[in-house]
Amino acid sequence: MIERVSSSPEIALIGGGTGSFTLLQELKTFTPNISAIVNMSDDGGSTGVLRDEFGVLPPGDIRQCLVALSDTPEVRDVFSYRFGGEGSLSGHTIGNLILSGLEMRYGCFDKALKVASSILHITGKVIPVTL
Repeated sequence: MIERVSSSPEIALIGGGTGSFTLLQELKTFTPNISAIVNMSDDGGSTGVLRDEFGVLPPGDIRQCLVALSDTPEVRDVFSYRFGGEGSLSGHTIGNLILSGLEMRYGCFDKALKVASSILHITGKVIPVTL
């Protein structure tokens, strides 16, 4: 029998939204072995507009998990920035726009997620529950 020995626990979190964001921020301080399995059913706010207008997968919950696992505070802040005011970008976060733009550029949400994960230099993995 082979026994696997790990110096830090492996954690899988299933969900999305603010709850996952909060948990992931803390869990990454305990282990780098985190897999966030994220729902893909968000249709509110910026995500809903992007889904309706461009036919992209919903980026909001994925973005929040990426930001929570990021090791780069400045880039985290950029991805979380939400436009205000009355313009056409009002209500959108830069991270949602980047993820949607990457999906449109590469024609694949999975590739968009890999590029965004690299940009944010995340600890662990973010996995959409479905593509």
